[in-house]
Amino acid sequence: MALALLGLLPTGLTAQATRYRPVPNFVVTGKADQSEGHRVLEQFRAMGIPGADWLEFELRVMPRKGDERTVRGQLFGARNAAGPVTRLTLPSQQGLASECRWLIQSGAAPAGWAWSAGALRELTAADTFQSIGGTDLTLFDLQMPFLYWPDYVYEGLAKVRGRPAHSFLLYPPADLAAQRPQLTGVRVFLDTQFGALVQAEMLGPKGIAEKSISLLDLKKVGEQWMVREIDLRNAVSRDKTRLTVKSAALHLSLPPPTFLPAALTQEMPPILDAKIEHL
Repeated sequence: MALALLGLLPTGLTAQATRYRPVPNFVVTGKADQSEGHRVLEQFRAMGIPGADWLEFELRVMPRKGDERTVRGQLFGARNAAGPVTRLTLPSQQGLASECRWLIQSGAAPAGWAWSAGALRELTAADTFQSIGGTDLTLFDLQMPFLYWPDYVYEGLAKVRGRPAHSFLLYPPADLAAQRPQLTGVRVFLDTQFGALVQAEMLGPKGIAEKSISLLDLKKVGEQWMVREIDLRNAVSRDKTRLTVKSAALHLSLPPPTFLPAALTQEMPPILDAKIEHL
């Protein structure tokens, strides 16, 4: 089958062969220790908070032109055999005629589903790049499939806002590259102390960052460090959205069917006040 396709589609093959591939920016002279990079990335991929967690957040939309506005939502997160899984809910509010719910499966085989106005549908990879509620946040940003792309280069230890971080350049798989040709790679920085993703840069056709996700603040909830605030910047439009976590509840016990696509038709259970910590 593969040989037949290669014979039938010489034009597509040529286009893929000439696709721009960003060049690694090694932090020090010479290639970084790739085995060390592999160890760091595999360790990061396996990280997670025990049990399920809940976050209440707001998105402050700050366009280059026009008025600012705020979008509020909730996230439930857990981990299944395929990797991290998230339920996102945006209630009816400005820019949304009705409540919207999403199920986002991360990991090596990313997937997504959406429920709105009583209809449930499976999402395509292209769907995950669509704006959430008219903000700069997308499902792709939450899913972060690039963390599991097998084709990557470890660039070594860099400094991000004065802190040491492991730098990786990851390349999209062929199927995604065909759907999203303008995305040529993603550069990520993982903090050496907290093991957190402190910055991600989506690279365009010339290898220049067209969008960035930057960690601004961490907060300790109990014994667990977690993200409190991040910025999403669109370098093309120069718009910005700031995500701020307002409340959190960790180590929740939720039945596994909670994170199945069919469960999107049902509301999530309320969180007991005693478990909620306001940040």
